[in-house]
Amino acid sequence: MAREQRVEAEVEQLWQDFHDHVNVTSEQLRGWLLTQGSGEEAFPSGPDLALPEPGRSILHIKGKRKVDLTPDDITVMRDTVDEIDKLLDARPADGSTDERWRHALLDLGHDPLADR
Repeated sequence: MAREQRVEAEVEQLWQDFHDHVNVTSEQLRGWLLTQGSGEEAFPSGPDLALPEPGRSILHIKGKRKVDLTPDDITVMRDTVDEIDKLLDARPADGSTDERWRHALLDLGHDPLADR
C-alpha cells in the first residue's frame, strides 16, 4: 500500500501563488530564457543550455510535483512571488511598453501582457 504524501498548508498556498504569478507556460519560459542565455557562448552543451538564473530554477520547479519540492525550491518560489510583486507594484508610467520592466518580469516567468 502506497504511503500518501502530504503537503503543508503553507506550501500548498505558496504553490498556488507561485503558479498564479508565473503565468507563462514552461515552453514559453524556456524559449525566453534561451534568447536571454544565447549571448557570447551561444548554446553550450549540457541539459540547461546555460539558461540564466533564477529562470532556470523557476523552470525546474514548474516541472515538479508539489510533493517533490525541496527546501531550496520553496525558497525560490517565495523569492519569485516576492520579486514579481515588487516589480508589479513598481509598474512604470508607460507600463507594459517599458521593455526593461517587462523583460525583468519575463525573466521570472511573468508576462504582464497576459494580465489583460
